[in-house]
Amino acid sequence: MSQLDQKSQGWSALFSEPMSELVKRYTASVEFDRRLWRADIEGSLAHAAMLAKQGVIAPADLQAIQAGLAQVTREIESGAFEWKLDLEDVHLNIEARLTQIAGEAGKRLHTGRSRNDQVATDIRLWLRGEIDAISLLLVELQKTLVGVAQQHADTVMPGFTHLQVAQPVSFGHHMLAYVEMFARDHDRLQDARRRVNQLPLGAAALAGTSYPLDREFVARELGMEGVCRNSLDAVSDRDFAIEFASAASLAMVHVSRLSEELVLWMSQSFGFIRLPDRFTTGSSIMPQKKNPDVPELARGKTGRVVGHLVGLLTLMKGQPLAYNKDNQEDKEPLFDTCDTLKDTLRIFVEMMAGLEVNAAAMEQAALKGYATATDLADYLVKKGLPFRDAHETVAHAVKAATSHKCDLTELPLAVLKQFNAAIEKDVYDAMSLRGSLNARGVLGGTAPAQVQAQVAHHRARLGN
Repeated sequence: MSQLDQKSQGWSALFSEPMSELVKRYTASVEFDRRLWRADIEGSLAHAAMLAKQGVIAPADLQAIQAGLAQVTREIESGAFEWKLDLEDVHLNIEARLTQIAGEAGKRLHTGRSRNDQVATDIRLWLRGEIDAISLLLVELQKTLVGVAQQHADTVMPGFTHLQVAQPVSFGHHMLAYVEMFARDHDRLQDARRRVNQLPLGAAALAGTSYPLDREFVARELGMEGVCRNSLDAVSDRDFAIEFASAASLAMVHVSRLSEELVLWMSQSFGFIRLPDRFTTGSSIMPQKKNPDVPELARGKTGRVVGHLVGLLTLMKGQPLAYNKDNQEDKEPLFDTCDTLKDTLRIFVEMMAGLEVNAAAMEQAALKGYATATDLADYLVKKGLPFRDAHETVAHAVKAATSHKCDLTELPLAVLKQFNAAIEKDVYDAMSLRGSLNARGVLGGTAPAQVQAQVAHHRARLGN
C-alpha cells in the first residue's frame, strides 16, 4: 500500500501492522458502494461551500476542491478513475484522488464530518433519486392500465372469490383494481421520500462537531427538507431505508398478484389473454409451449425483494447506538431492491401495453358457475322479499338448474315461478351478464359507465 493510501485511511498511524488481505476484502465495500459516487461528490461540494461560507476553509481551498471534484467526476464518467480496494470504500477513494489533485485543500474537505454522517447523507441523496425514478415508472404503469381499462370497460369476465366464479365484472374494472394498488404504492413512496430527504451531515461521528457548521445551509444546497436533529440518530438510523424497502415490497406484491393472474389467464384452461411473444419463452423439449416467464419471474423476484426487507429489519434489530460496521450491509439489499423494482416496472409497462384480450373466452367463462345468481336475489328483493329469504329461494333455483345442467337464464319462466310467483319475464334481463354489469353503477362498481367514470378520474389525476 502506498504512503498516500495509508494516510487516506485515516487511522494507519495507530496500528503496528497492516490489515490482512482477507480482512481487507471482507470489510471493503467499494465494489458495490461506488455507485454512490455522484451523491458523494454532490454532498462534498455542498459541505465545502458551507465550510468556506463559515470561514472554516479559505476561498482558495474551496476553488481547489471544486476544481478537483470536477476532475474526479470527469474521470469516473469516462471510466478512467482507478477504484482501489486498499481504500475500502467510495468515500476514501474519491478523497484520496481529490488530495492527489488539490493537495492540502483536498485534505481540508473532511473538516467537521465523519464517514458516518457522510455515508448516511450519500445513501439518502441516492435513494431520493431512485424514489423519483420509481415513482415515474409507477405513474407510467398506472397510465398503461388505465388505457387497457378504457378499452375493455364493456368486456365481461368472471369475477372470482376463492378462485370460484362469483359475479360478472368488467375486465376494465379488474384492471382498475391494480391502478388503485399502484397509486397507493406511489403515494407511499412520496410520503417516505420526505423522511429520506433529511440531512445527517454535520452529525460527524456521533456527537456533532466543534466547528461552526451551518447544517441548514447544506440542506438547502442539497434540496433537502430539513436536518436530522439528533447526532446519534442521524448516523445510526436506517429507518428510511427500511421504510423504502417496505413500500417496494408492497409494490412487488402487487406486481406478483397481477403476475399470478396473467399466468392463470394465459393458460389453456382460461385462454383469456395473450402476452406479446417478446415477453414469453419456449420449451427446450415441447415445441408447442409458450411460457409466461416474465410474470413467473416477477413472482419469484417478489420473494427476493421481501427478503431484503426482512434482512434490513434483522440488520438493525440488535444494534446499540450509534454507528456500527453492521450498517455496511444495508447497501447491497437496498441497491438490489431498487434495481429489481425498476426493472420489473419497466417491463410491465411495456408488456401490459401489448396485452391481447380474448373477450369471447372471458364472456364464455362468465356464464359458468351461476355468476348472476345474486342478481336473481336482488330482483326478488326489489319485488318485496327480504334478502335472506331471497337468498334461500335462489339457492333452490340454482339447485334446480344444476340438476337440469343448465344456466339460471335457461330455466323456463314457469319453473322460475315455482320458486316465487312474483318472478316475471323481465327477470331474464336482470340475470343476463350485461344486465348484471349495468346494474352495478354505484361509485366504485363494475358497470361500464362507472368504469369509464373511474378512467376519467384517473386520467385527470395522472395528467393524461
